Parts: sequence; C-alpha cells; structure tokens
Amino acid sequence: MTPTVPRFEELAAPSHWRTVDFLSDLHLQASEPATVAAWQNYLQTTPADALFILGDLFEVWVGDDAIGEPGSFEAQACAALQAAAQRMDVHFMHGNRDFLAGPAFLRHCGITGLQDPAVLGFGGQRIVLSHGDLLCLEDVDYQRFRLQARSAQWQERFLAQPLAQRRAQARGIRAESEARKQSGAVYADVDGPAAIAWLQAAHATTLVHGHTHRPATHTLAPGLRRVVLSDWDAAAHPPRADVLRLTPQGLERIAIAPT
Repeated sequence: MTPTVPRFEELAAPSHWRTVDFLSDLHLQASEPATVAAWQNYLQTTPADALFILGDLFEVWVGDDAIGEPGSFEAQACAALQAAAQRMDVHFMHGNRDFLAGPAFLRHCGITGLQDPAVLGFGGQRIVLSHGDLLCLEDVDYQRFRLQARSAQWQERFLAQPLAQRRAQARGIRAESEARKQSGAVYADVDGPAAIAWLQAAHATTLVHGHTHRPATHTLAPGLRRVVLSDWDAAAHPPRADVLRLTPQGLERIAIAPT
C-alpha cells in the first residue's frame, strides 16, 4: 500500500506536567486477573501527571452500554479509570480491539479522547503518538477491515445487536485471534518509509506506538526514531508490563512489577 500522511491532532503539554506515561496493548479481560491487578496497582501508584493510553487497553470493547450491566468487567475497569482521572490527566486513543469505545465511555471515566495520530508538544520536543496499526501497510486484509469497521454504518449495525449477541461475537473473535497466534502466523510490522513520512510531516523526531507487541527503539533515519510500547501479560514468564515514561530528561522504560 502507498504511504499516506493523515492529519495530526495537536496537543501541547501544560507547564505543570513533569512526568508523562505512555502504555498500550494491555488487552484487559476478566480471564487475565494478574494483568488487571498490575494495571490497577499501576494506576494507584504512578507519579505521572498525565497518562496516554495508545489503544488496545481492552481485549475487546462491545459497546458503551456494557458499562451499565451490573457487575460487568467493563464497569469495574471504568471505576479504576475514574479514580485515576481524579489524580492525573488521562487520554485514550482507540486501538484495533477497542475502537468501539465511544463518547459515553469517555464521559463515564472522565478521560479525554485522542485522535490517531496525534502530536504531543513537551519540553520543546514534538512526539508523534499512534496505536500503530495504520502504519502496518503490508497487512492489506486488516487495512481493508479497519476502513470498513471504522465507518458509521458498520458500527451502527454492530451496536444495534443485543449486548449478549455482541459478547458472543467477541468471544469468537478472541478464539480466532488466539488460534492464529498459536499457528505461528507472522504479523506485519510498521512500514519504515511511512513512519518517516509521518515524522517529517509533523516536524517531529520521535514516534511512539504500540500494536506490534515488539518493544524496541528503532533508528529510522538520522535524528528520527520510533519507540515501540510493550504489550502486557503479568502472568507470563517473565511477566510483561512496561510503561514508557517521559520526563524533561527523556524517555525511559519502567517495568511494572506484578502484584
């Protein structure tokens, strides 16, 4: 596919922000209690002034009405976000698993939606933020699905179904995803020229993204880099649960210990 440069949302960090955290790909779900507990403990203890969640916070999001279901996992997760948002600024960007999180979710949690991609101005730096799936150009089938699933018509049809039916479909999607992983399928990585084009268009030097589950720092060109966020699995051996922390001194990966 041909690289395209989208419009960037611009966000300037307020002067009181001294510590900013980035995370993505937690894939929170009730069946992974260790990861949920590590996330909740992180929210309660981070010194960050602002948190940017760059997609796939949830394994799947079937609609904002799930929050109102008594005792639902979604309601419990939102309660944790509500408490965190009272102490710091929380920004949420859609991923490929939770793109149906809508305005009611944001309002309920007291957090701010963020377009993909966005540019954060912090301490004289300009940092491009993205979930990362838009840049995986070689995954043509997924790019076609993404375009379809982000349309108002597709989302209206899906959300018009009963909640129980949507949950059943989500279980099927998770099963298919797990089967594909177990088969050893190779997933597309971020396209380098496209990433460079984004950075140049945004007048930025650093791209921070998730999605690929391949945490690393890559030099794209002289003075240009992309920093890939970790996915989270607190029950893995060794556990995976990293936050990327930005301070006036630069970027640093912080390992979150399982609870």
